Amino acid sequence: MTDTSKRSSLIGRNLLAGAEPDVAGDAGHEDHPPRVGFFTDTSVCIGCKACEVACKEWNAIPEDGLDFTGMSFDNTQGLSGSTWRHVAFIEQNKPLGRAETGAGHGDVDVLALAAQGSGTPVEEAAITPTSPASPPDGGQHGLRWLMSSDVCKHCTHAACLDVCPTGALFRTEFGTVVVQDDVCNGCGYCVPACPYGVIDVRPEDGGAHKCTLCYDRLGEGQEPACAKACPTDSIQFGPLDELRERAAARVEELHRVGVEDARLYGHDPEDGVGGDGAFFLLLDEPEVYGLPPDPVVTTRDLPSMWRHAGTAALSLLGGVAAVFAAQAGVSGRRTGRRR
Repeated sequence: MTDTSKRSSLIGRNLLAGAEPDVAGDAGHEDHPPRVGFFTDTSVCIGCKACEVACKEWNAIPEDGLDFTGMSFDNTQGLSGSTWRHVAFIEQNKPLGRAETGAGHGDVDVLALAAQGSGTPVEEAAITPTSPASPPDGGQHGLRWLMSSDVCKHCTHAACLDVCPTGALFRTEFGTVVVQDDVCNGCGYCVPACPYGVIDVRPEDGGAHKCTLCYDRLGEGQEPACAKACPTDSIQFGPLDELRERAAARVEELHRVGVEDARLYGHDPEDGVGGDGAFFLLLDEPEVYGLPPDPVVTTRDLPSMWRHAGTAALSLLGGVAAVFAAQAGVSGRRTGRRR
């Protein structure tokens, strides 16, 4: 596509919402690589938090306290300016059906799995504490654990990027969203703009911080640190289109073996944020994991809001002009009578 045709394709579009098949190209990157992202399969997450540790070590993120809430075994509580990966521990006292919580992992070679990187075949990714198994007499009931490694979604339509007044947030050639620490002025506009509550200002330095999807590693052809460290391949990295195909196959497999609650979250390019660059396979409703059920980019309606504001301003100016015109007419008639 030539520069002229590229510019013409953007004219008249609401770039803050809607279909966006080439986010890197629309951001001005020519001859860019395929868009990459994360697929997090929560059905194989064992809650080891290796991703949290790897993220902090590689990105030199400060330690932010290990505080138990009393509500969970989770000690990092949520994403923040100093926690870019957060593994949620969700305990549920509910019927498990065919899900067997007592599945053993003694014969699993986690080092061999880690050596495979993000290439673990779907059929080999079924080892999980909630893998289907034949229920005992009367079915199984009791506590089940849902574990999920949350991260910045690198949205197709990123409101944090839209509202940044300094240009500290930018879209990379890989389609990801990154904060430039030396450009951020700490205004915090990005914090309420994020529909997922991901980005946050770090009190120690006053700047906004979030996952960069290891932008420095991507530039060297390496996968992000969290995906590299994940021993069960719960966090998978690669071209986004390939990840979506792999995720769809994984959901079909889980449905086939009886895990009917398995569903994808954030994968749909037609959703309120244009699809996420980091999406998830969940085993329950999004709200259970602290995720909004129907996220919408918070800047979506800005163009229409400006149009309405412009219309209101013109109407106000017209009213003021009419008042002045009427006053001028009255003054003219009074002057004529005095003559």
